[in-house]
Amino acid sequence: MANFFDLIGRIFISSIFLLSGYNKVFNYGNTVVWMEGYGVPGFLLGPTIALEIIFPILIIIGYQAQVSAIILAIFSIVTAVVFHLDFANQMQTIAFFKNFALAGGFLFIAVHGPREWSIDRKKKYVRL
Repeated sequence: MANFFDLIGRIFISSIFLLSGYNKVFNYGNTVVWMEGYGVPGFLLGPTIALEIIFPILIIIGYQAQVSAIILAIFSIVTAVVFHLDFANQMQTIAFFKNFALAGGFLFIAVHGPREWSIDRKKKYVRL
């Protein structure tokens, strides 16, 4: 049962990034304008989309999940600081803490790794 909940947890925490990356692909122009409004160069949108799609998939399937989780934790903290520092706006405050909560979840994955239902699971060999 723990393996099932681990997989569900990895799917849940990764889904927000998959959806965000998908939306950025189909709203590319508007997203570039929005990013540039915060002083972030628009050319970074391509790598951002790749990061938001590739690393969550790796976490879900359990391939290099710990490295992917560290990268997404750093990404979550950076985006919180760059885009959500307006504490006068309640929605931005919630988004700020949501990003830090996501970073905490990713750090948990980074420390403990995925359980048995993953590509990188450690095989147990029995000597005869």
